[in-house]
Amino acid sequence: MNKKVYFAGSIRAGRVDAGLYHRLITYIQNTDTVLTEHVGFLNLRESRDDIHIYEQDTAWLREADLLIGEVTCPSLGVGYELAYAERFEKPCYLFYNPAKANLSAMLTGDSYFHIYPYEKEEEIYPVIDEILHRQ
Repeated sequence: MNKKVYFAGSIRAGRVDAGLYHRLITYIQNTDTVLTEHVGFLNLRESRDDIHIYEQDTAWLREADLLIGEVTCPSLGVGYELAYAERFEKPCYLFYNPAKANLSAMLTGDSYFHIYPYEKEEEIYPVIDEILHRQ
């Protein structure tokens, strides 16, 4: 196993789901490597300049085997990461809670993205298991 996973979640657009990101990243790390574990830090403080962040994140995207994202909180940065991942043909698996958000048609209309709506967090973990074993 030990896939390299790029985990995508909102940082500057809002940290309301930071706890969920943390739990999902911790779960993935039981079997695989998460290149972007900082997305799940509960007290995240960006100390790098924007150019360094861009260069590091795009390098991680190119290195990753796949992208898993929690996209309930709309984020321009996550949207960019998804387009970048698609450009480099990285499989993208997206989770969102439809009770909290409507996804953009740019995601739901693009058959490249595998989108999984969920009501309860517990529904996500079996799907992650399936994704990681499928790759």
